Amino acid sequence: MKISTKGQYALKVMLDFAEHANDGYIRLREVADRQGISKTYLEQIMVLLNKADFFNTVRGYQGGYQLNRPVDGYSVGDILRITEGSLDPVEPLDLTEASDRRVGVMAQEVWDGLGEVVAGYLDTLTLQDILDAHRDEDMWDFVI
Repeated sequence: MKISTKGQYALKVMLDFAEHANDGYIRLREVADRQGISKTYLEQIMVLLNKADFFNTVRGYQGGYQLNRPVDGYSVGDILRITEGSLDPVEPLDLTEASDRRVGVMAQEVWDGLGEVVAGYLDTLTLQDILDAHRDEDMWDFVI
């Protein structure tokens, strides 16, 4: 499985919003600047994430985006499914072809098992888990 740039950026964007969850409504320009993503491309990603009801939005000068639920309510699996579709490593095999059906079924079981492992990991990993794993790093960052 290869995660597209859209999926990679969606995770970065969601982590950015998670890090700034207490900052109120955030403008897309701020996120785009912090993450080095063009605002136009970010807007395309936000359409997908907003359709999935990930954000509260407010229009206008004081407006922006804010996460719709607690940071631990967003799994990496959910984020990637929105941008990538299925997390399956391969498309299901067409077992109606003139190939050996038995071998095809065996191969498909391998891919299904891999998909379950990947989905199981990504579905249990939340934005909060990722932030918590890196919180200790920030503890030693002294800025003068």
